[in-house]
Amino acid sequence: MSDTLSRDELWALAHVERAALADDLAGLDAARWAHRSLCGRWTVEQVVAHLTAAASVGRARWVASVLGARFDFDKHNDRRLAEHRGADPAETLDRFRRIIRSTTSTFGPTEAWLGEVVVHAQDIRRPLGLGRTPPVEAVTPVARFFAGRDFTVSGRSAIRGLRVAATDGPFATGAGPLASGTTLALTMAMAGRAAYCDDLTGPGVPTLRQRCAPA
Repeated sequence: MSDTLSRDELWALAHVERAALADDLAGLDAARWAHRSLCGRWTVEQVVAHLTAAASVGRARWVASVLGARFDFDKHNDRRLAEHRGADPAETLDRFRRIIRSTTSTFGPTEAWLGEVVVHAQDIRRPLGLGRTPPVEAVTPVARFFAGRDFTVSGRSAIRGLRVAATDGPFATGAGPLASGTTLALTMAMAGRAAYCDDLTGPGVPTLRQRCAPA
């Protein structure tokens, strides 16, 4: 895999991951749609609606929404989520399917929006025991992006002073106590999902786990 993917290549990966998540969601019953995700207080259905909102709200509408919420990003996200949630899970899924091939985004590199799909899909899959793992070539650019800066998540801060290295791909960075595991597990840990620290090994894992803990 090339070290640098084009914007079009990154969007193509995001589209594949959205389609795969939609397929995973198709067979869920009402109880599973209401199951708590790894994404804070949101249920599975709310995370799906959030993904739909993220692929539907361009820069101008995003700025207006944030200003309307007085820079309360939780309120902003909740409002946009409610806007794109259906009357029932079937409608929520239908709305999500409509944005599978969207390239609408707000600010920041395309890696961030690929990361939005990769991370939130796992926020749903892990609690529900859904087994699909996105391919390494889709997760590696997200891992590199998260490790390089604090943007949508505090990835760089999470691994400060640590060496992180993937066991299934080329991702590796940093110096210090080692935390190793799959590219996906490292990515999810950098995104603050402590559950994925269970999938990592090495002397750096306790530090990373502590940094994943809610403030």
